[in-house]
Amino acid sequence: MNHEEQKVEQMEGLEDHVEQPDVDSELTQEQARIVELEAQLEAATAAAADERDRAVRAVAEMENLRRRAAQDVEKAHKFALEKFASELLPVLDNLERAIELADKENDALKPMIEGVELTLKSMVSSVAKFGLTPIDPAGQPFDPNAHQAMSMVPNAEVAPNTVIAVMQKGYDLNGRVIRPAMVMVAKSVD
Repeated sequence: MNHEEQKVEQMEGLEDHVEQPDVDSELTQEQARIVELEAQLEAATAAAADERDRAVRAVAEMENLRRRAAQDVEKAHKFALEKFASELLPVLDNLERAIELADKENDALKPMIEGVELTLKSMVSSVAKFGLTPIDPAGQPFDPNAHQAMSMVPNAEVAPNTVIAVMQKGYDLNGRVIRPAMVMVAKSVD
């Protein structure tokens, strides 16, 4: 055996004593780390999706609140006068009654009657500017949403459920009935 062969044998002997790194254990550690990172990524993705969903819901809820608040403000503006208008209705009724019952043949009362008529016209036009309009359904079909039937009278001249007389005008404020018209309704003759 020559000198070089001895060195080779010694080297091979040393290699047996030097621990070789375990390739399987390194691979397993890397795979475990990959699995751990994939789990973290999946959790982060799910959390991001949940947060995105919550953000979309929050935006939608805020939009609904804004819309509801705007509608409430609009209704408040539109119907703020409802109580005040309801208090004016008896005044309008009394002015109409005064004109209706006045002795129009009496020359001494004519200026006063004209003054009451002008006052009524002025008041009706003023309240109309704010959306208060009369409901005078004479000759129309009975509508339980806008009319209050005070009596039913047999009448062969008109169709059943037709308003034949208005005892008291009704009023609505911006499309909402604040006082139904008191009416007499036709019914079929038996």
